[in-house]
Amino acid sequence: MRSLSVDKDGVLSIVEVPMPAIDSCKALVKVEACGVCNGTDIKLVHRSFKNWHDYPALLGHEAVGRVVEKGADVTAFDIGDLVLLPFVDGPTGGFHSAWGGYSEYAVVGDWKAMERLGRGPGTAGFSPGHYAQTRIPANFNPVGATMIVTFREVLSAMKRFGMKENQSLAVFGAGPVGLCFLRFAKLLGMGPVISFDIVDEKLAEALATGADYAFNSSSADVRDAVRGLCPEGVDYVVDAVGINALINQAMGLVKDNGKICCYGISPKLDMQLDWKEAPYNWTLQFIQMPQKNEELDAHVQIVNWMEAGVLKADDFISHVLDFEDILEAFRMIEEKRTDKKTVIRFK
Repeated sequence: MRSLSVDKDGVLSIVEVPMPAIDSCKALVKVEACGVCNGTDIKLVHRSFKNWHDYPALLGHEAVGRVVEKGADVTAFDIGDLVLLPFVDGPTGGFHSAWGGYSEYAVVGDWKAMERLGRGPGTAGFSPGHYAQTRIPANFNPVGATMIVTFREVLSAMKRFGMKENQSLAVFGAGPVGLCFLRFAKLLGMGPVISFDIVDEKLAEALATGADYAFNSSSADVRDAVRGLCPEGVDYVVDAVGINALINQAMGLVKDNGKICCYGISPKLDMQLDWKEAPYNWTLQFIQMPQKNEELDAHVQIVNWMEAGVLKADDFISHVLDFEDILEAFRMIEEKRTDKKTVIRFK
Protein backbone atom coordinates (compact mmCIF):
# COMPACT_ATOMS: atom_id res chain seq x y z
CA MET A 1 0.00 0.00 0.00
CA ARG A 2 1.02 3.63 -0.37
CA SER A 3 1.85 5.82 2.63
CA LEU A 4 3.54 9.13 3.46
CA SER A 5 6.99 8.98 4.99
CA VAL A 6 9.37 11.59 6.40
CA ASP A 7 13.08 10.85 6.78
CA LYS A 8 15.56 12.22 9.33
CA ASP A 9 16.29 15.19 7.05
CA GLY A 10 12.65 16.22 6.86
CA VAL A 11 12.16 14.97 3.29
CA LEU A 12 8.62 13.77 2.58
CA SER A 13 7.99 10.88 0.19
CA ILE A 14 5.13 8.69 -0.96
CA VAL A 15 6.37 5.17 -0.29
CA GLU A 16 5.20 1.57 -0.68
CA VAL A 17 4.90 -0.39 2.58
CA PRO A 18 3.38 -3.76 3.52
CA MET A 19 -0.34 -3.95 4.22
CA PRO A 20 -1.12 -4.05 7.96
CA ALA A 21 -1.81 -7.45 9.47
CA ILE A 22 -4.64 -7.96 11.97
CA ASP A 23 -5.21 -10.45 14.76
CA SER A 24 -8.47 -11.73 16.25
CA CYS A 25 -9.11 -8.48 18.19
CA LYS A 26 -8.40 -6.01 15.41
CA ALA A 27 -9.98 -4.83 12.17
CA LEU A 28 -8.51 -3.68 8.87
CA VAL A 29 -9.64 -0.24 7.71
CA LYS A 30 -9.51 1.35 4.25
CA VAL A 31 -8.60 4.96 4.99
CA GLU A 32 -10.82 7.57 3.33
CA ALA A 33 -9.43 10.82 4.75
CA CYS A 34 -6.83 12.15 7.17
CA GLY A 35 -6.40 15.67 8.55
CA VAL A 36 -3.02 17.38 8.75
CA CYS A 37 -1.99 18.26 12.31
CA ASN A 38 0.39 21.20 12.75
CA GLY A 39 1.00 20.14 16.34
CA THR A 40 2.22 16.67 15.38
CA ASP A 41 2.87 16.14 11.66
CA ILE A 42 4.71 19.39 10.98
CA LYS A 43 6.83 19.09 14.11
CA LEU A 44 7.76 15.52 13.16
CA VAL A 45 8.89 16.87 9.79
CA HIS A 46 11.01 19.50 11.55
CA ARG A 47 12.36 17.01 14.13
CA SER A 48 10.92 19.20 16.90
CA PHE A 49 8.30 16.80 18.27
CA LYS A 50 9.32 16.15 21.86
CA ASN A 51 11.06 12.81 22.50
CA TRP A 52 10.58 11.49 18.96
CA HIS A 53 13.76 10.19 17.33
CA ASP A 54 12.56 7.31 15.10
CA TYR A 55 12.98 7.91 11.37
CA PRO A 56 11.95 7.26 8.67
CA ALA A 57 8.41 7.56 9.99
CA LEU A 58 4.92 7.16 8.54
CA LEU A 59 2.88 10.27 9.35
CA GLY A 60 -0.76 11.03 10.09
CA HIS A 61 -3.00 10.55 13.11
CA GLU A 62 -6.34 12.19 12.21
CA ALA A 63 -7.64 9.41 9.99
CA VAL A 64 -11.14 8.14 9.17
CA GLY A 65 -11.95 5.02 7.18
CA ARG A 66 -14.22 2.01 6.70
CA VAL A 67 -13.77 -1.48 8.11
CA VAL A 68 -13.09 -4.00 5.35
CA GLU A 69 -12.02 -7.01 7.42
CA LYS A 70 -12.21 -7.96 11.09
CA GLY A 71 -10.85 -10.57 13.46
CA ALA A 72 -12.98 -13.33 14.95
CA ASP A 73 -13.20 -11.75 18.42
CA VAL A 74 -14.10 -8.21 17.29
CA THR A 75 -17.56 -7.07 18.39
CA ALA A 76 -17.06 -3.29 18.54
CA PHE A 77 -16.85 -2.93 14.75
CA ASP A 78 -18.64 -4.42 11.77
CA ILE A 79 -17.68 -4.60 8.10
CA GLY A 80 -18.58 -1.29 6.47
CA ASP A 81 -18.47 0.76 9.68
CA LEU A 82 -17.05 4.27 9.45
CA VAL A 83 -14.39 4.46 12.15
CA LEU A 84 -12.15 7.07 13.70
CA LEU A 85 -8.42 7.05 14.42
CA PRO A 86 -7.13 3.94 12.61
CA PHE A 87 -3.34 3.74 12.67
CA VAL A 88 -0.51 1.56 11.43
CA ASP A 89 0.64 -0.80 14.19
CA GLY A 90 4.36 -0.71 14.92
CA PRO A 91 7.32 -0.60 12.51
CA THR A 92 6.61 -1.90 9.02
CA GLY A 93 8.82 -2.32 5.96
CA GLY A 94 11.70 -0.46 7.60
CA PHE A 95 9.50 2.50 8.59
CA HIS A 96 8.52 3.54 12.09
CA SER A 97 4.87 4.35 12.75
CA ALA A 98 4.14 7.95 13.69
CA TRP A 99 0.56 6.65 13.60
CA GLY A 100 0.61 6.30 9.81
CA GLY A 101 -2.83 7.73 9.04
CA TYR A 102 -1.74 8.85 5.56
CA SER A 103 -1.79 5.23 4.46
CA GLU A 104 -4.27 3.47 2.21
CA TYR A 105 -4.99 0.95 4.98
CA ALA A 106 -4.70 1.01 8.77
CA VAL A 107 -5.97 -0.85 11.83
CA VAL A 108 -8.40 -0.36 14.73
CA GLY A 109 -8.46 -2.48 17.87
CA ASP A 110 -11.41 -3.68 19.93
CA TRP A 111 -10.07 -2.84 23.40
CA LYS A 112 -12.97 -4.52 25.19
CA ALA A 113 -12.27 -7.78 23.34
CA MET A 114 -8.58 -7.45 24.21
CA GLU A 115 -9.30 -6.95 27.90
CA ARG A 116 -11.81 -9.80 27.87
CA LEU A 117 -9.13 -12.12 26.53
CA GLY A 118 -6.41 -10.91 28.92
CA ARG A 119 -4.65 -8.84 26.25
CA GLY A 120 -5.28 -5.39 27.72
CA PRO A 121 -2.89 -2.64 28.91
CA GLY A 122 0.66 -3.78 29.42
CA THR A 123 0.50 -6.66 26.95
CA ALA A 124 2.08 -6.86 23.52
CA GLY A 125 -0.07 -5.44 20.75
CA PHE A 126 -2.21 -3.23 23.00
CA SER A 127 -2.10 0.55 22.62
CA PRO A 128 -3.93 3.21 24.68
CA GLY A 129 -4.92 4.58 21.29
CA HIS A 130 -7.40 1.74 20.95
CA TYR A 131 -9.62 3.47 23.54
CA ALA A 132 -10.19 6.35 21.12
CA GLN A 133 -10.81 4.20 18.02
CA THR A 134 -14.56 4.50 17.73
CA ARG A 135 -17.42 3.99 15.35
CA ILE A 136 -18.98 7.19 13.98
CA PRO A 137 -22.37 7.74 12.33
CA ALA A 138 -22.57 6.21 8.87
CA ASN A 139 -23.97 9.40 7.33
CA PHE A 140 -20.99 11.55 8.37
CA ASN A 141 -18.76 12.82 5.56
CA PRO A 142 -15.35 11.16 6.11
CA VAL A 143 -13.54 14.40 5.22
CA GLY A 144 -15.44 16.38 7.83
CA ALA A 145 -15.30 13.52 10.31
CA THR A 146 -11.51 13.90 10.53
CA MET A 147 -12.20 17.04 12.58
CA ILE A 148 -13.67 14.85 15.34
CA VAL A 149 -10.11 13.97 16.34
CA THR A 150 -9.27 17.63 17.03
CA PHE A 151 -12.71 18.26 18.50
CA ARG A 152 -12.33 15.45 21.02
CA GLU A 153 -8.76 16.38 21.91
CA VAL A 154 -9.68 20.02 22.59
CA LEU A 155 -12.87 19.24 24.51
CA SER A 156 -11.14 16.65 26.69
CA ALA A 157 -8.37 19.18 27.41
CA MET A 158 -10.92 21.83 28.36
CA LYS A 159 -12.49 19.41 30.80
CA ARG A 160 -9.08 18.61 32.30
CA PHE A 161 -8.30 22.32 32.59
CA GLY A 162 -11.57 22.61 34.55
CA MET A 163 -13.39 25.03 32.25
CA LYS A 164 -17.11 25.40 32.82
CA GLU A 165 -20.07 27.75 32.44
CA ASN A 166 -19.90 31.41 33.53
CA GLN A 167 -16.09 31.49 33.47
CA SER A 168 -14.10 33.94 31.36
CA LEU A 169 -11.54 32.90 28.76
CA ALA A 170 -8.86 34.50 26.57
CA VAL A 171 -7.45 32.41 23.71
CA PHE A 172 -4.24 33.21 21.82
CA GLY A 173 -4.39 31.85 18.28
CA ALA A 174 -7.36 31.57 15.93
CA GLY A 175 -6.23 28.64 13.83
CA PRO A 176 -8.18 25.35 13.84
CA VAL A 177 -7.36 24.58 17.49
CA GLY A 178 -7.98 28.10 18.75
CA LEU A 179 -11.32 28.18 16.93
CA CYS A 180 -12.27 24.92 18.63
CA PHE A 181 -11.59 26.44 22.05
CA LEU A 182 -13.74 29.45 21.14
CA ARG A 183 -16.63 27.39 19.80
CA PHE A 184 -16.69 24.95 22.69
CA ALA A 185 -16.42 27.77 25.22
CA LYS A 186 -19.67 29.23 23.90
CA LEU A 187 -21.35 25.82 23.77
CA LEU A 188 -20.32 25.24 27.39
CA GLY A 189 -21.73 28.60 28.48
CA MET A 190 -18.45 30.38 29.17
CA GLY A 191 -18.05 34.12 28.83
CA PRO A 192 -16.82 36.58 28.03
CA VAL A 193 -14.70 34.75 25.48
CA ILE A 194 -11.84 36.83 24.03
CA SER A 195 -9.72 35.93 21.00
CA PHE A 196 -6.25 37.21 20.05
CA ASP A 197 -4.41 36.68 16.79
CA ILE A 198 -2.04 38.68 14.58
CA VAL A 199 -4.07 38.21 11.37
CA ASP A 200 -7.18 40.34 10.98
CA GLU A 201 -8.93 37.78 8.78
CA LYS A 202 -8.58 35.21 11.54
CA LEU A 203 -10.18 37.63 14.00
CA ALA A 204 -13.26 37.74 11.79
CA GLU A 205 -13.33 33.93 11.86
CA ALA A 206 -12.97 34.01 15.64
CA LEU A 207 -16.00 36.26 16.02
CA ALA A 208 -18.03 34.10 13.64
CA THR A 209 -17.03 30.97 15.56
CA GLY A 210 -17.93 32.14 19.04
CA ALA A 211 -15.63 34.83 20.40
CA ASP A 212 -17.40 37.75 22.08
CA TYR A 213 -14.40 40.00 21.37
CA ALA A 214 -11.37 39.70 19.08
CA PHE A 215 -8.18 41.77 19.05
CA ASN A 216 -5.04 41.90 16.95
CA SER A 217 -2.33 41.22 19.53
CA SER A 218 0.35 42.79 17.33
CA SER A 219 -1.30 46.21 17.53
CA ALA A 220 -3.63 46.18 20.57
CA ASP A 221 -2.49 46.48 24.19
CA VAL A 222 -3.40 42.96 25.28
CA ARG A 223 -3.52 43.73 28.99
CA ASP A 224 -5.71 46.80 28.46
CA ALA A 225 -8.01 44.81 26.16
CA VAL A 226 -8.53 42.07 28.74
CA ARG A 227 -8.72 44.31 31.80
CA GLY A 228 -11.12 46.64 30.03
CA LEU A 229 -13.55 43.75 29.69
CA CYS A 230 -12.66 41.86 32.90
CA PRO A 231 -11.14 44.33 35.39
CA GLU A 232 -10.03 41.54 37.73
CA GLY A 233 -8.63 39.43 34.90
CA VAL A 234 -9.95 36.27 33.23
CA ASP A 235 -10.36 32.81 34.71
CA TYR A 236 -8.36 31.16 31.93
CA VAL A 237 -5.78 32.12 29.33
CA VAL A 238 -5.08 29.53 26.60
CA ASP A 239 -2.00 29.33 24.40
CA ALA A 240 -3.41 27.48 21.37
CA VAL A 241 -0.35 27.96 19.16
CA GLY A 242 2.74 27.00 21.18
CA ILE A 243 4.62 30.27 21.80
CA ASN A 244 6.39 30.23 25.15
CA ALA A 245 6.45 34.02 25.48
CA LEU A 246 2.67 33.94 25.82
CA ILE A 247 3.05 32.34 29.26
CA ASN A 248 4.73 35.45 30.66
CA GLN A 249 2.29 37.69 28.81
CA ALA A 250 -0.61 35.78 30.34
CA MET A 251 0.65 36.49 33.88
CA GLY A 252 -0.93 39.94 33.79
CA LEU A 253 -4.22 38.68 32.34
CA VAL A 254 -5.42 36.04 34.82
CA LYS A 255 -7.43 36.83 37.93
CA ASP A 256 -6.60 35.56 41.41
CA ASN A 257 -6.64 31.73 41.28
CA GLY A 258 -6.77 31.92 37.49
CA LYS A 259 -5.09 29.42 35.21
CA ILE A 260 -2.68 29.72 32.27
CA CYS A 261 -3.34 26.77 29.95
CA CYS A 262 -0.70 25.60 27.47
CA TYR A 263 -2.19 23.45 24.72
CA GLY A 264 -0.11 24.45 21.70
CA ILE A 265 3.16 22.55 21.45
CA SER A 266 6.23 24.77 21.31
CA PRO A 267 9.42 23.49 19.68
CA LYS A 268 11.33 25.35 22.42
CA LEU A 269 11.19 23.34 25.62
CA ASP A 270 12.45 25.87 28.17
CA MET A 271 12.06 29.53 29.10
CA GLN A 272 12.53 32.05 31.92
CA LEU A 273 9.29 32.52 33.85
CA ASP A 274 8.52 36.01 35.09
CA TRP A 275 5.52 36.20 37.41
CA LYS A 276 5.83 39.73 38.73
CA GLU A 277 2.64 40.70 36.87
CA ALA A 278 0.75 37.63 38.06
CA PRO A 279 -1.65 37.55 41.04
CA TYR A 280 -0.40 35.86 44.20
CA ASN A 281 -2.38 32.73 43.37
CA TRP A 282 -2.32 31.23 39.90
CA THR A 283 -1.79 27.94 38.08
CA LEU A 284 0.21 26.99 35.00
CA GLN A 285 -0.98 23.76 33.36
CA PHE A 286 0.25 21.96 30.26
CA ILE A 287 -2.03 19.55 28.36
CA GLN A 288 -0.39 18.80 25.02
CA MET A 289 -1.33 15.18 24.47
CA PRO A 290 -4.81 14.41 25.86
CA GLN A 291 -5.34 10.91 27.20
CA LYS A 292 -7.12 8.57 24.79
CA ASN A 293 -9.67 7.44 27.37
CA GLU A 294 -10.54 11.10 27.94
CA GLU A 295 -11.04 11.54 24.20
CA LEU A 296 -13.41 8.57 24.33
CA ASP A 297 -15.34 10.27 27.14
CA ALA A 298 -15.74 13.37 24.93
CA HIS A 299 -16.88 11.42 21.86
CA VAL A 300 -20.64 11.29 22.46
CA GLN A 301 -20.83 14.98 23.32
CA ILE A 302 -18.98 15.94 20.13
CA VAL A 303 -21.13 13.69 17.93
CA ASN A 304 -24.31 15.02 19.57
CA TRP A 305 -23.25 18.61 18.88
CA MET A 306 -22.50 17.72 15.25
CA GLU A 307 -25.81 15.92 14.77
CA ALA A 308 -27.64 18.87 16.36
CA GLY A 309 -25.99 21.22 13.87
CA VAL A 310 -24.33 23.47 16.47
CA LEU A 311 -20.86 22.18 15.56
CA LYS A 312 -20.05 22.01 11.84
CA ALA A 313 -16.81 20.42 10.71
CA ASP A 314 -16.72 22.38 7.46
CA ASP A 315 -16.35 25.61 9.44
CA PHE A 316 -12.87 24.47 10.49
CA ILE A 317 -11.59 23.12 7.12
CA SER A 318 -10.09 25.35 4.43
CA HIS A 319 -8.49 22.87 1.99
CA VAL A 320 -9.17 19.30 0.84
CA LEU A 321 -6.57 17.65 -1.41
CA ASP A 322 -6.29 14.15 -2.87
CA PHE A 323 -3.57 11.83 -1.56
CA GLU A 324 -1.72 12.20 -4.87
CA ASP A 325 -1.29 15.90 -3.99
CA ILE A 326 -0.18 15.37 -0.38
CA LEU A 327 3.32 16.78 -0.94
CA GLU A 328 1.77 19.97 -2.27
CA ALA A 329 -0.54 20.06 0.76
CA PHE A 330 2.47 20.07 3.08
CA ARG A 331 4.15 22.77 0.99
CA MET A 332 1.03 24.92 1.30
CA ILE A 333 1.07 24.54 5.07
CA GLU A 334 4.79 25.29 5.34
CA GLU A 335 4.30 28.42 3.22
CA LYS A 336 1.28 29.43 5.33
CA ARG A 337 -1.08 29.32 2.37
CA THR A 338 -3.76 27.66 4.50
CA ASP A 339 -5.55 29.33 7.38
CA LYS A 340 -7.57 26.42 8.81
CA LYS A 341 -7.45 22.62 8.63
CA THR A 342 -6.15 20.82 5.53
CA VAL A 343 -7.56 17.34 4.92
CA ILE A 344 -6.12 14.63 2.66
CA ARG A 345 -8.71 12.56 0.79
CA PHE A 346 -8.20 9.01 -0.51
CA LYS A 347 -10.10 7.94 -3.62
